[in-house]
Amino acid sequence: MRWTVLIPTKSLPEAKTRLTGASADSAAHHRLVRAIRADTLAAARAADGVARLVIVTDRSDDHGAELTFVQTAPGLNAALAEAAADAANRWPRDGLVALLGDLPALRPDELAHALADAARTPRSFVPDAAGTGTTLLAVHPGVLLAPAFGPGSAARHAAGAVRLDAGPGLRHDVDTADDLETARVFGLGAFTRRVLEAADSSPTVHLGPA
Repeated sequence: MRWTVLIPTKSLPEAKTRLTGASADSAAHHRLVRAIRADTLAAARAADGVARLVIVTDRSDDHGAELTFVQTAPGLNAALAEAAADAANRWPRDGLVALLGDLPALRPDELAHALADAARTPRSFVPDAAGTGTTLLAVHPGVLLAPAFGPGSAARHAAGAVRLDAGPGLRHDVDTADDLETARVFGLGAFTRRVLEAADSSPTVHLGPA
């Protein structure tokens, strides 16, 4: 099965405000957020089974060569529902995947493995490392995505979807400096790694609590 992957992104400077402690200033924070997104996109783009990526965004910023969908309804779940309806209309033979955009340790093979498993069941999800949130939600063609992301989303998605096993890169999303340090253990993508290496060389930057 081929998949359309929807990746929600919030525009800067509002994006990832809980991650600001990992950077020395707002410019460094913006570089880090963009790097995390770039690594997530690169891994998703390279995964077997992915037909296309669609960036779901709150503003029509420049997202390079990626397809974009600008939400009209507020909120993450409403935006994903809108984008899913549009994608189902444009590519009705492909499955739909909602994938968080803050997975800097994601590897293409991890996503490909999850998608192969998702192809066996109409509706499935991957919980985050804590087991309470969700990093991926997948549905077959003709099945409503019905996203329910947010605190406690794993339990909501489990009510109507099969839980999938996944590698650590697919389960470790990054919201805080501590999350970033944890993801670093599993091997970050090249974009995030370069940003952190530059930060590590500066004595004014720290990546965790003082």
